[in-house]
Amino acid sequence: MIRTVFSQVLFRLNRLSARHFSAAAIPAPNTQPDVHYSKLFINNQWHDAVSGKTFPTINPATGEVICQVAEADEADVEKAVKAARDAFRLGSPWRRMDASHRGLLLNRLANAIERDAAYLAELETLDNGKPYAVSYTVDIPNVVKCLRYYAGWADKWEGKTIPIDGDYFCYTRHEPIGVCGQIIPWNFPLLMQAWKLGPALATGNTVVMKVAEQTPLTALYVASLIKEVGFPEGVVNILPGMGPSAGAAIARHMDVDKVAFTGSTEVGHLIQQASGGSNLKKVTLELGGKSPNIILSDANMEDAVEQSHFALFFNQGQCCCAGSRTFVQADIYDEFVDRSVERAKRRVVGNPFDLKTEQGPQIFGPVMQIFKFKTLEEVLTRANDTKYGLAAAVFTKDIDKANYVSNGLRAGTVWINCYDVFGAQAPFGGYKASGTGRELGEYGLDNYTEVKTVTIKVPQKNS
Repeated sequence: MIRTVFSQVLFRLNRLSARHFSAAAIPAPNTQPDVHYSKLFINNQWHDAVSGKTFPTINPATGEVICQVAEADEADVEKAVKAARDAFRLGSPWRRMDASHRGLLLNRLANAIERDAAYLAELETLDNGKPYAVSYTVDIPNVVKCLRYYAGWADKWEGKTIPIDGDYFCYTRHEPIGVCGQIIPWNFPLLMQAWKLGPALATGNTVVMKVAEQTPLTALYVASLIKEVGFPEGVVNILPGMGPSAGAAIARHMDVDKVAFTGSTEVGHLIQQASGGSNLKKVTLELGGKSPNIILSDANMEDAVEQSHFALFFNQGQCCCAGSRTFVQADIYDEFVDRSVERAKRRVVGNPFDLKTEQGPQIFGPVMQIFKFKTLEEVLTRANDTKYGLAAAVFTKDIDKANYVSNGLRAGTVWINCYDVFGAQAPFGGYKASGTGRELGEYGLDNYTEVKTVTIKVPQKNS
């Protein structure tokens, strides 16, 4: 759980978890990790861009150029899609592979990431700017958990036998969709890569992934691990590049069967349009939010202040589900505001490689809006008065109020007396303009599956 693990590291709130992390459990970081991979990963090989173009990836904490990275465009997408399509052909090693062995490969990938956790955390912090303590204790462990979770599903995603009328035997098969385009953002580069790869590979698809141009380095290192652990050629292809060129080329490609995108609602519209204008490829979208965080007057004040601070400020506020609209009941409003101001003043902003740092020194910064309300009906109306519906939370000691409010909120996830609690087992996604489909959990498998009905004529059916 993101909330629990991060608290163990920085806030030392033992009551949130039986297990207690200390700084001693985090290896000292190398603040200048070597960059081993900066080219395109296509068909298990490293390639320069067809155009020869590169772009700089920047350390956001210092503004310095880390290195030049190959810049994919439409021609490179064409190569990657062909590799993925070849890997998905009938009778290919990937299509012939036992489902249990797909799970084994995902477990091996998780093990390799866990082995290289310190280096990956260093590289993530260098390229993204988030605190190293968060990269090491939150992002990497949740990547490993996600891949292991979906490794377990690989040979358990089963069809059904169906007792239709007549002398027939009817069953369903859960089949992979095919070539999946995946476009991921810069706020959680490793974690978003795992959220996309896990269900796609567990169900037997092949992947062309466009990684964010701001943060390509850890995804490319994971590509090297994908090859190392034994995934066949063409099953996973990783392309750094720009959205209007490489991303758009994936979205409109006639030989891409499905697109999964995490990012802005504006681009989500463009991807839907590209699908409709091309081959009607399946689309799942995890988009923006303006998530309401509701504090009732009977809430534990200390907890509500701390967790509301976390809800907004975690990851520099660069969370799609950040609690950016805080609603506080009128009779505790003034105290809550005073305490929240004091908590914000104590936030440690600085060198992301310093273990005391809570927030890297990026220009991007969260703004905490704190609104006053009187009644439950009022706050539900205001909370739902937005085109978004990604997440929400309510803090109260009254279980009846908690259930009433959570049922009334139009959001894909509602937290009660907590915030940003994620598990690979639990689905995540939005209502309204916050997206379509769900990621994580068993529900996440549906988005990478075609259901085929097979009916066989038999001489005589018996019960």
